[in-house]
Amino acid sequence: MEHWLMEVMNQYGYIGILLLIALENIFPPIPSEVILTFGGFMTTSSDMSIVGVVVSSTIGSVIGAMVLYSIGLQLDVERLEKIVDKWGHVLRLSKSDIHKADQWFDKYGPWTVFFCRFVPLIRSLVSVPAGMSNMNFGVFVLLTLLGTSIWNIVLVNLGASVGESWEDVVSYMEIYANIIYIFLILLVIVLVLLVYKKKRR
Repeated sequence: MEHWLMEVMNQYGYIGILLLIALENIFPPIPSEVILTFGGFMTTSSDMSIVGVVVSSTIGSVIGAMVLYSIGLQLDVERLEKIVDKWGHVLRLSKSDIHKADQWFDKYGPWTVFFCRFVPLIRSLVSVPAGMSNMNFGVFVLLTLLGTSIWNIVLVNLGASVGESWEDVVSYMEIYANIIYIFLILLVIVLVLLVYKKKRR
């Protein structure tokens, strides 16, 4: 995977970075850390600039996020209610759960979209519930642009500063991602237990 990503970036430059980052947003298993840090390294060994890599990767991120947002628009509350009618007894979900989640995202969605841009995997997937809740599109794009820009600026500059040791940054980012995943798993377990206890009452 990493070898293929680097080949695309070497061959197509900024356009390659834009397309890869857009794909990374739609298919999260593609590692943005590799794309961004290697892109930063490329600024030290080619004609590419840090500004160019940041701009192209940010445009790609916003495009990918918009695609997932549009998918979320198709999965509105009414469609989720139909799914709950059919499978709610298996998933232990009710229509009120759907409405509560939708109301929560209406209230905290903007901050969620912004801060989730710094969380591996979730940073891409958060665009789906944003679309599902019909979050204002302009606000969504603006917060996605801000959060993504910060993420991209940091990683591209790290890649440029360490040069040929850019893979060390990727290793540290993997540790960061694993810590975040463990925290999220524990958080989900706690939430499930709380909901279960509440339903038993």
